[in-house]
Order: sequence, then C-alpha cells, then structure tokens
Amino acid sequence: MHERFATRRRGEDITESSALDSVIDEGARGLEARQNADGHWVFELEADATIPSEYVMLNHFLGDIDPAVEAEIAAFLRRSQGEHGGWPLFHGGDIDLSATVKAYFALKLAGDSPADEHMRHAREVVLARGGAARANVFTRITLALFGQVPWRATPVMRIEAILAPKWFPFHFSKVSYWSRTVMIPLLILALVKPRARNPGAVGVEELFTTPPDQERHYFRNPTGHWLGSVMLALDRIVRAVEPVFPRVLERRALDKALAFITERLNGDYGIGGIFPAMANALMAFHALGYDRSHPNVIATRKAIDGLVVRKPDGGTYCQPCSSPVWDTGLAVHAMLEAGREDAALAATDWLQARQIRDVAGDWALKRNNLIPGGWAFQYRNDHYPDVDDTAVVIMALQRAAPERYTAAVALGADWIIGMQSRNGGWGSFDADNAYLLLEHIPFADHGALLDPPTADVTARCASMLAQLGYDRSHRAMNRALAFLRREQEDDGSWFGRWGTNYIYGTWSVLVALNAAGEDMDAPHVRKAVEWMKSRQCEDGGWGEDCASYWEDHREQAVASTASQTAWATLALMAAGEAAGEHVARGIDYLIRAERKDGVWEEQYFNAVGFPRVFYLRYHGYSAYFPLLALARYRNLTSGSARFPTYGL
Repeated sequence: MHERFATRRRGEDITESSALDSVIDEGARGLEARQNADGHWVFELEADATIPSEYVMLNHFLGDIDPAVEAEIAAFLRRSQGEHGGWPLFHGGDIDLSATVKAYFALKLAGDSPADEHMRHAREVVLARGGAARANVFTRITLALFGQVPWRATPVMRIEAILAPKWFPFHFSKVSYWSRTVMIPLLILALVKPRARNPGAVGVEELFTTPPDQERHYFRNPTGHWLGSVMLALDRIVRAVEPVFPRVLERRALDKALAFITERLNGDYGIGGIFPAMANALMAFHALGYDRSHPNVIATRKAIDGLVVRKPDGGTYCQPCSSPVWDTGLAVHAMLEAGREDAALAATDWLQARQIRDVAGDWALKRNNLIPGGWAFQYRNDHYPDVDDTAVVIMALQRAAPERYTAAVALGADWIIGMQSRNGGWGSFDADNAYLLLEHIPFADHGALLDPPTADVTARCASMLAQLGYDRSHRAMNRALAFLRREQEDDGSWFGRWGTNYIYGTWSVLVALNAAGEDMDAPHVRKAVEWMKSRQCEDGGWGEDCASYWEDHREQAVASTASQTAWATLALMAAGEAAGEHVARGIDYLIRAERKDGVWEEQYFNAVGFPRVFYLRYHGYSAYFPLLALARYRNLTSGSARFPTYGL
C-alpha cells in the first residue's frame, strides 16, 4: 500500500489518512450542497445528440417553436459533433448514422445552412454510409412525419395490434415497458399519418443517395436470422392487404390506445416518464386534433419541457428522463458510508413517501396476485416501478433506520421477490420479458424491444435480500445465485446491462456474492477478481469504453474515470482486497483526480440505455460513487473487518 498520497489539486503532499479524510469530507460537503431542501438529490441525465435533436424536431412538427431555447440546443449540437463530422452515441465514439441524420435535420430546422462547414461535413458522412435511407426505423418514422420519405419506408404498424389476445405471438405485455409506452402512441401516428407543420418547410433531400420515392431498399433483416427474413416477408403481405382491414376494428383499437395513454400520463411527469413516449403522445394528440388547451396536451407539454436543462454556456439540451429516486438512493448509501447520517435520513423520508402502494402497473399482467410496493426511477411513474431502484432504496432505508421503515421495506421486498423471473434472474420492469422471437420483427432493428433478466439487476436484488437477512436457504436467493453463476463470462467478468459495462456488471455481482455469504476465495470469484485487476490502467484508475458493447471492441478502454474506478475498487473490496495493491492504487487515483466543488470531473458516458443504440451520462455518478468507494476504504482499513457489511 502506498505510504503517501499526492493531492495535486492543492500542490502538496500530505499523509495518506489526512488526504483520504480531506477528500471524503470535500466529497460529502459537495453532495450536501447539492441536496434539495426536501431531502432528495437529482443530477443531470445526459444522452447523445438524438434526444435534443428530437426535441427540436418535435417543436417544428407542432409549429410550437421557442427561438431562444432552440438556439441554445443548436449550440449544444454543434459542440457535440465529432471530429469525424458525424455525431456519436457517446463521447469519443464512432459515427452513428441515425444520430447524425437527426442532428443535421435539427440544425437545419434551427437555421443552419447546408453550406456551413459543419453541415457539409456531416452530409458527406451520411452519404458515405448510404444516405438517410439506411437510418434506423425510428429515424425513418421521423422522416416520414416530415414528408421526407414515404410511409412505406417504415414497417407496417397496425393499431389493431393492441386488440390482440395475450396468447398471440405479439402482445404488448411481451415487450418492455419503454417499448410499450413508445409504440402505442406511435401506432396512432402510423394510423393517421399526419404531416409536420414545419413552418420553414425545411427538408433534407440532400441526405439521400437515391430520391426517397424511388428508393426500394429501406428494409434489412434486423438480426440476419431466417426468422427476420420471414418477418420481412410477412410485413410485405400485411402491407398489401391493409386497404381491406375493417374500419370498425381500427376505431376500437384507437379508443383502446387513447385509454392506455391517458391512464399513464403521470400528471405533469409524462407517459412512462421518458421523452420518446411523451413526444409520441403529444404528436398523437396533435394528429387527432386535440387543442393546445386540452389538459392532456398541457400536461404532456409541461412534462417534456421539464426535461430541458438550460445553461448559459451553450450546454442546453433535453434529457431523456429524470433520475431523482436513483440518484437519491445511491447518494444515501454514500452519505451513510461517509458518516453523514442527518443528510441521509432527510433523504430516506423523501424516498419512503415515493413508494408506489396503490397502483398495480403493467407488471401485474404477469404478476396479478402481487401487492404493489416498488419505487420508480423518476419523480413519478406509478405504472412502471423499477426493480433496480426498489432494491437500492430498500437497502438505503434498512441501512439508515431499520425500525423507522419496517413496513416500507417489507412491502418492497415482497414485491421484488414476486418479480423474480422463472430463470432466477430479474429484469428491470417486468418478469419473464424474454420473448426473443420478437427481436426479429422489422420494427426491432434497434435491438432494445425486450427487458430480460440481467446480471446487474439480479445482483442488486440478491444484495438486497442478503442485507435483509435472507440466505441461500431461501428459494429466491438460491435461484438468484445460480442465475449469476450461469451468467458469468468466460473471462470471469459479468455483463453490465445498465452501466458501462463489464466493470459495472462485475462490481454489481461481486458485491452481491459477498453480501450473500459466497466463498470469496472460490475459483469463479477469484477469476472475476483477476479480470478486474487486469483492467486497471497505468494511472491506477479504471476506464472502459462504451464501445465494449460490440464484441470486436470488448477489450476497448478509455482514460480512467472516477465512477468506473469507484466501481472497480468497490468490487475488489467486496472480494476482500481492501489491503491490496490494486485497491490502494485505485484510491490513490480517486484522491488525485480533478474535482470541482466536491464532484469528480468526468466527461465520458458511464451508462447505457440500450447497448449499441443509446448511451447515458449520469452526472451524479461522479459525485456519489467515488465518495462511497473512498469512505468504504477508510472504514475497512481503519477497522478489523475484511469485507463490507452492506449490500451496495
């Protein structure tokens, strides 16, 4: 272990314990300064250029444009353009064709000239990759709404699908919550086929290598599997017989779709709590002739505008959603580890009040005998509580004041146990949501239609069960541990579905295995530990590129980041390595890393919405995860314990 840590920010050498204490105090004070008066935390949640671009396009579709906000978002889009001329899915990433088409269109709508250098460069990038006709389904639907491609460029999306019985091969209970809330308003748009108001009559015909009306190759097999070819053939057959579909079924389906949307509007927080679903719902209301003064229109517009982050430095953008429950739950763990109980208890009271107790959401389609008891990711999203959030919140409540939150913890734990899938794992929002056949439909070219069980979410649930006193004699715990063992990769790591990537997944699982009383000297655990050690960078930190979600970039690394270094050191400490060289170097890195007002500086994206499609940067990760890691290190090395006590 290093005898001394260097604190570059102050330009002086101080003793290890003094430096550690100083940085922990700085981080805790920084987190306290960002705590809201009612106790909760919420940090920015940044996505790629797609969401800000869609926000601009939505406003032009509606003819409802705020020039000042649009100019600020345009500045953000120009700034986020890659040196390669296109727009990536994450900081420093390769060109993404669909993101580039949307960003180009948004900038042109905002007034940028195609003759501008950045626009010319982007156009060349798009044309070199086959043009906008090669963009993904969601992008082509947007282009169809603006009259830039014919509707035959999009898959058949019959609104009657909402009337299908549960046994039918395609039923909305068989896709993920985010797919459900995005697709159902989209079915209305596909039925009505509205045309964007587009006050400037802006088009992007220059992005096509073949005129859109003459293009005959909009569709590709999304998976390359023979089933994909069958689905494409079925799409052509249904398209041919569309004119004879009974109008009475259309009307019934439209009514059911509207009822679905209206029930889930979430007041001022929007359907599903996510921007794409809200935007589609607002366009659907517009297409059906709803007046701007209609309560549903007002509420949805307010929810969308509430996601806009405005900054005076050209950093204005639209978030995909908000993350207050997730941020608050994780910040509580960091503050408790750092000994800041007062701030933590203020937050846990706020969390307890947000438990969903009276809405049996869409999850009840599979678990109709289960009593509600989960937490959502956002301020409110009652139909869609998140298993991962619920596990984190339960651990925070139980850790902060077990007697104070007994009822909430018990109710939430019962809900999580009831949401376990047949294979022993947990998905994020639904149980047994793994209908792999649906991945072959033409609409699913984004590869994110389903919500199957994953190692990281399962690990969090196992951690929660362990912290509450469940051991492997309990069926849920035993099945969860068996699932995690099956999911381990050949190199010893675990895949990270919701955080980047194998570092995140391996941290999640090692913490769970320790909490569950697994033998941390077992071969499969040591294999994971050695994998984690092998990924350490020369500067002592860890950094994994978002490109690792592509198999041929699996080993790709970037510069060390504070959040990933925190996950790695937490993982190794869970395996009993707190006194080891690799942890010491990681802690050294966190102490030396640049900070501003108690928050570690981090520019790289650190999470994923959908692998290879949609990435995220949680601005809070560089605030609470490094603090948690440093405080845990101090607690372990200053006492006699070898392993952490809690499940996170």
